[in-house]
Amino acid sequence: MYKNNIKSIAIGSFDGIHLGHKALIDQVEAVVIIERNGGYLTPGYKRTLCVEQLCFFYHFEQIRGLRAKEFVLKLKTDFPQLEKIVVGYDFGFGYKKEGCTQMLKALFEGEVVIVKEVKSETVSVHSQTIKAEIAKGNFALVNRLLDRPYAIEGKIISGQGLGKKKLVPTLNLNVYDYKFPKEGVYATRTKVGNEWLKSVSFIGFRVTTDGSFAIETHIIERDIGVLKGKVWIEFVTFMRENKKFDDLDTLKKQINLDIIQAKTL
Repeated sequence: MYKNNIKSIAIGSFDGIHLGHKALIDQVEAVVIIERNGGYLTPGYKRTLCVEQLCFFYHFEQIRGLRAKEFVLKLKTDFPQLEKIVVGYDFGFGYKKEGCTQMLKALFEGEVVIVKEVKSETVSVHSQTIKAEIAKGNFALVNRLLDRPYAIEGKIISGQGLGKKKLVPTLNLNVYDYKFPKEGVYATRTKVGNEWLKSVSFIGFRVTTDGSFAIETHIIERDIGVLKGKVWIEFVTFMRENKKFDDLDTLKKQINLDIIQAKTL
């Protein structure tokens, strides 16, 4: 940890950086993220893209053996000017989560702010709730709880070669570490370069063709040519379930209908 003069921090796993997390983060200069290396809405360093504050990562495997008192001592060592710690009401820390919010107040001589449960309308804002709604394809609620569109980043890979020849051209993506929505077709936005473009995206098994799992996106009304590298996809809304078609002509007709619908969404 480099030398710093940070006086206030928020601590948590901050999975997804949703409305509940922002209630903590908005009060501090820096964010301490407990990284567990997997299963995140927004994995790894990409959480830093969602906040303006400095982010510091504590890898769980490296701190899991610290007792509660040792964990607080580490915070004071890493942040020698620390005066204020902000945590959620359900925050636990130390070996086997032996520490709670009241113990944190007892161990840290500075200010400890405990943020109460955050709700959006009647829904309690939790990462597990958001994950469950992503699995349902309910992006109206997901994006409300995140206070931004849910997005995944993927590396462009070679596809079947059918799209451009017999269907519509698509970008085929290899995506790791994100929570995937249910199989189907979605109205989306795809970031090409620095521009967000209207798109329609498919996620699931290509049951009409080769049966393999795919994530692919078609840019609407724009010829983007051949691309390399990575792109982002933002999910706007679920459109239809994945289904098997009798032939490629029938599939192409449905894709064209999907594009028309996506334009309106």
